[in-house]
Amino acid sequence: MPFSSSQLVPAFVALALALALTPLVRAFARRFDVIARPRSDRFSKRPTAMMGGVAIYLSVLASYLLFVPHTREGWVVMGASTALFVVGLVDDFLHIKPYQKLIGQVLGASAVVYFGLLLPWGWGASVAMAVTIFWLIGITNAINLLDNMDGLAAGISAIAAGFIAANFAANGQTTEALTLAVFAAALLGFLAYNSNPASVFMGDCGSMFVGFFLASSALLSASGDRGRSFIVVVAVPVLILFIPIFDTTLVTVVRKLSGRAASQGGRDHASHRLVALGLSERRAVWMLYAFAGASGLLAMMVRRFEYHTGIAMVLGFAVALTLVGVYLAGVKVYDEAEVRAAREKPLVSFLVDLSYKRRIFEVLLDVLLVILAYYFSYVTIFGSDLVPEVWRLFLSTVPVLIFVKMTALLAAGVYRGLWRYISLDNLIVYAKAVAAGSVASVLVLLFAFRFEGFSRAVFVLDAMFFFLMLAGSRVAFRLFRQLIPAPARGGRRVLIYGAGDAGELLLREMRNNLRLQYTPVGFVDDDPFKKGKVIHGLRVFGGNGHLRRICEEQSVEEVLISSSRIDEDRVAQIRRDCEDAQVTLKRMRIEIELVGHEF
Repeated sequence: MPFSSSQLVPAFVALALALALTPLVRAFARRFDVIARPRSDRFSKRPTAMMGGVAIYLSVLASYLLFVPHTREGWVVMGASTALFVVGLVDDFLHIKPYQKLIGQVLGASAVVYFGLLLPWGWGASVAMAVTIFWLIGITNAINLLDNMDGLAAGISAIAAGFIAANFAANGQTTEALTLAVFAAALLGFLAYNSNPASVFMGDCGSMFVGFFLASSALLSASGDRGRSFIVVVAVPVLILFIPIFDTTLVTVVRKLSGRAASQGGRDHASHRLVALGLSERRAVWMLYAFAGASGLLAMMVRRFEYHTGIAMVLGFAVALTLVGVYLAGVKVYDEAEVRAAREKPLVSFLVDLSYKRRIFEVLLDVLLVILAYYFSYVTIFGSDLVPEVWRLFLSTVPVLIFVKMTALLAAGVYRGLWRYISLDNLIVYAKAVAAGSVASVLVLLFAFRFEGFSRAVFVLDAMFFFLMLAGSRVAFRLFRQLIPAPARGGRRVLIYGAGDAGELLLREMRNNLRLQYTPVGFVDDDPFKKGKVIHGLRVFGGNGHLRRICEEQSVEEVLISSSRIDEDRVAQIRRDCEDAQVTLKRMRIEIELVGHEF
């Protein structure tokens, strides 16, 4: 069916209804004291009205009944989601136990499965039913857990609904696309009141309805993708909903490693960790929006490729987000005493000790990178639709490359460094290891296969791809530290005098050592050629008599002299300028002392 502007009417109606109903529901919640009050395991700092999910549900239901063509599958999704809405509404008022909510979720999921909506699993009907029930319950609870910061769950769900609708439209499923467009519009209308600072929360009635509706609606795409690989069909909804899946996995794993119950509330989600790194709440939410958009775009790309190419793309994206997860997992959000007590438990102690052996993670990561680099080199040369002969050649030689290249990485000392301190010397080591591994791989294949049927260009590209992936994975942590700096909150505003090597060293120490309680605001240097330049995001101001003015303009509280090569006359002048500006002057000194020497 060709697109017409009239198809947008239901979405606009749902948007208008949500914009009109949300303030009414908010007033009702305030009138009857259905309020979420600040708690230690919640991020909200002020009492906020609940029951915003009622506005979402009514907007979706009314628009669906009035404007969307009704199908058997649509009624199944709407009916089961309504049941979950009722369960959540009861929980908002009566605060039922978690197992009671789980029973309601199991019943709703079972009803969806009973009426034939299943993930296209290829291992039999029984397995498909079990996996589908797990999918429905998992996504429902993932959205519930994601509802931990203003606008986060509603915004991520709206993005996911938009991409699911686009996938339906691409499959020619116009009715299903219209249903999800209505759903996304209702979420956007609610988001107008739920964005930071939120005046209303969706509550459990909203999160359970939204999560179950998304999870069950994603099952409808299977009918439009019949005949395609079930792996690619499953990958599309998984990618579209990757952010709630990622957040739930991160929270569950880290809580288990810290000796906390996975169901226990807490301020330890991905959004909370981003805020702990120094981002504002709004920026943290928008960063997760960006990740959701990226995963949704990847989902739309995956459906256009053969299954093996789709799997490779999904694995590559999973590697990238795994690195983000490892970085976020290192953010301290738990009380240290609680963590130490938990580690005394034998099982937790074993898991924590294992988690600190990051070499295991590095080795497994590099094995995956070897496979991905080799695969993408084949795709670059032969195209994404690999003929059977080329595919068999790839599969038969992958184990050889894994063995040879991993041996080369080990022999070159790749696993001796720390990612957070990676430097040019490390990159040179990586380049030597990749070159040695590639040459050795060619020699082994020449001896074992006589190099028959192989393309030399594949191995040139393989070496390039593998080096970029290997170096990129290691540089990722330093990149995260640059993109998401961790400033010392409430620290004294500091101006660094000297924009040279010593000044750069002092800046890194202040950013890495939060106990100093310093917030660097810039550099000042007497060299006119450095004026206006930027070092690690901080501007270099001109010196030569302008220090007092700079301190006043930047609200500087301290000036730190970074270099010992500044002569005493100049130091005396700097001290007078600081006294005039009522600014403290300090100097960095690096000394090497002899310890334990006896005469």
